[in-house]
Amino acid sequence: MLKKYVNLLIISGCILITGSAQGQNIKLSAKDSGRTFEGIGAVSAGASSRNLADYPEKQRSEILDFLFKPKFGAGFQHLKVEIGSGENSTCGSEPSHVITKDELNAPIERGYELWLMSEARKRNSKIFLDCLPWAFPRWTGTRFSQNSADWIVSFLKLARKNYGLELDWIAAGENEMGTDLNWVANTLRPTLDAKGFSKVKLQAPDDDSEYWQIFDKLEKDPKLDKLISAVGYHYVDGREPWNIDQKANRRATEKAKKSGKSLWASEEWSQSGETWGGVGTMYLARLMNKLYSMDRITKYEIWCPVDGIYDQIIWANTGALQSDSPWSGHYTIWPSVWALAHTTQFAEPGWVYMNEACGQLDKSTWRGSHVALRDPKTGDWSVIIVTGDKRKVKLNIGEGLKKGPIHIWRSTEKEQFVEMPVRKLLGSTLELELDADAIYSITNTTGQKKGTFGPPPPAKAFPFPYEENFETYKEHQTPRYFSDQKGTFETCKYPNGSMCLAQDVPAEGLLWYTNWLLKPHSLFGDQNWSNYAIDGDVFLGGGDAEIGGRYAQRDSLGYRLILTRDGRWQLNWKYSTLASGQITQFVPSNWHHLRLEMAGSNISGYIDNKKLAFVQNNGGAKGMAFIASTYDKNLFDNIKVSPIKNDR
Repeated sequence: MLKKYVNLLIISGCILITGSAQGQNIKLSAKDSGRTFEGIGAVSAGASSRNLADYPEKQRSEILDFLFKPKFGAGFQHLKVEIGSGENSTCGSEPSHVITKDELNAPIERGYELWLMSEARKRNSKIFLDCLPWAFPRWTGTRFSQNSADWIVSFLKLARKNYGLELDWIAAGENEMGTDLNWVANTLRPTLDAKGFSKVKLQAPDDDSEYWQIFDKLEKDPKLDKLISAVGYHYVDGREPWNIDQKANRRATEKAKKSGKSLWASEEWSQSGETWGGVGTMYLARLMNKLYSMDRITKYEIWCPVDGIYDQIIWANTGALQSDSPWSGHYTIWPSVWALAHTTQFAEPGWVYMNEACGQLDKSTWRGSHVALRDPKTGDWSVIIVTGDKRKVKLNIGEGLKKGPIHIWRSTEKEQFVEMPVRKLLGSTLELELDADAIYSITNTTGQKKGTFGPPPPAKAFPFPYEENFETYKEHQTPRYFSDQKGTFETCKYPNGSMCLAQDVPAEGLLWYTNWLLKPHSLFGDQNWSNYAIDGDVFLGGGDAEIGGRYAQRDSLGYRLILTRDGRWQLNWKYSTLASGQITQFVPSNWHHLRLEMAGSNISGYIDNKKLAFVQNNGGAKGMAFIASTYDKNLFDNIKVSPIKNDR
C-alpha cells in the first residue's frame, strides 16, 4: 500500500522532500534562504570553438544568439575562455597573443577567444567573462612565474584595448594542474593590481584532483583567503561512467560549504547534447540540480558551448549545439540548449536558492530532482524539476512570493521547450502531473522564448577540390578551415609582398599534462577523403616541413612527405619510413614544391615536379589532409587538394 504521508530526509544540509507517486509537496518560502545563484556558464577551450569562427556572418550571428542572447536559447551567463599557448589543449592548439617575449609590450590578437567574448557581451551586457591557461609558451620559463603573470595580464590588456572588455574573473592556476598559492599572493595578484586590473576576481584552483583541500590552506592564512573569491573544481560528480547516481569521493566538504565562499563546478559534463537520454541532455539537467542540492555549488560551467570540432578529431560531437561545418553554413540546435534554457531563462545571477525546496523526488535516485530559486528583490520565483518516473507534485507558494498566473515550460525527448497552458493557483497551491524523463520550469515570470531563425542551410561535404593561397588575409590570422593541433600556423607577409602561412612557435611550450603530439601540424578537409593528392609550396627556415594526407592519429599523423632544409626527404606512413633520399644541389633559400599522391595502396611523392618515390602501402585508406613543421619558421603556400583516380 502506498504511504500517504511525506517523509523528510536531510542530506548534506538540504531538506530533500520525498513522497509517494500519488503526490509530493514542494514548499516555497521567501524566508528560506540558501546560497546565491551565480549562473550557468560554458568553457570555450581546447580549440572546441574553432570551426564556429569561420561560419558565414548570418549563420554565425544566429549561433551566437542561441548561445548568449538572454531569453532566446541557452542564454549562458558566464563564459570562460582559454588563454592560448600554441600547444595542444584537447582538440587542438589555440594561438598565444604573445608567442615570444618580444611581443609582450605589444601583444597580438590571434585566434577567436577575444572575439567570442566580445560577441557574448554584445548580446548580454551582464555576462561574466573569465579566462584560464591550459599550457604556457616556453619563454614564460615556468608555469607560475613573473613571466606567466605578465603573460596573463597582457591578455587582459588586449581584451581591453581591442574590444573594450573588462574581464570579471581569472582562474588563478593551470587548467586541471592546480595552482601555487604563493604565486597567486606574491606575483599574480600584485601584478594585476599594478597594471590596472584590481577589480578582476580570482577563482582557484580550477583542478580535477585534491578536491576541496584548498580550504585547509585558506583557513590557515586569512590574507590568502581574502584573495580567492571562489573555489572551483571539475567533474565534482565524477567522470566515467557518467552515471547520475555514481559514487565519487569528490563531494564538497562541510568545511567548504560552511566557508561562505562561492563554490563552482568550473568544468562539467563534456558530453554531446545531441541525445536526450544516456549521458546527453537529461544527464546535463539532472547534474545541474544535483550539484546545488548536494554540494551547494552555485555556478555550473559546461565544456563546451559548441561542437566546433572536426569529426576526425578527439571529442568531436561534444557541446550544447553543433557548428562544425562552416563551409556549408549548416548548424544544429541540440536538445541540450533547451535543458540549459530551463534554468537560464528562469533565474538570473543574484537570485537565491530556497534550500528546503531543493532535492530529490525519490530518495533512492537523482534521476528525479528539483531546485527552487527566488528573486530577493521582487519576490519572483522559479522551480526547475527533472523527472525520472512519472509523478504528481504539489507546489505551495508561501508568503512574500508572487502569486500571479503560473507559467509552465516542458521539455521531453519528443519536443523541447514547449510553453504549457497558463495555470492559476488554488489558494497558494498548484498541483501538477509530470511526465517521465522530462524537464519542467514552473514560474511566475514571463518573457521566456524558444528562439528560432528557421532552418539553416543544408549540410554538405568539405569543398573538394580545395585550394588556398592565403592572399585574402591580413597578417597573424588563422586561415579558414585550418585546425592547428600543435604549434601555430598563421598568415604572414613574404618579403615580395605576397601572403603565405608560417609555423610561428619557436620552441615547444610548457605542456598541459603530458599532452605530447608528434610535431606542430594543422588539419583541414574531410575524414572520408580517400584517393587524392595534396600539393604545397614550402620555404624552409629550419628543420623540416611536410605535407600529408589520410590523417590517422595526432601523435603519428598519416602519410607524410617530409623535406629538410639540407635537402633530405622522406615518405612515411606515420613513423615508418617507406622511402627516403637526398636531393643533390639542393638550394635551401628557394621555395620548393611538394606533392603527395594517394590512390588506393599506391603512394607517390614528388618534389619540385620530380617523382622521387613510389610505394605500395595499405597503412591508411582515408583521412584529412595536413601540413606539419618542426618548431621553426617554415612557410607554406598554394595548398591544393585534388581528386585522383585509383587505377587498381
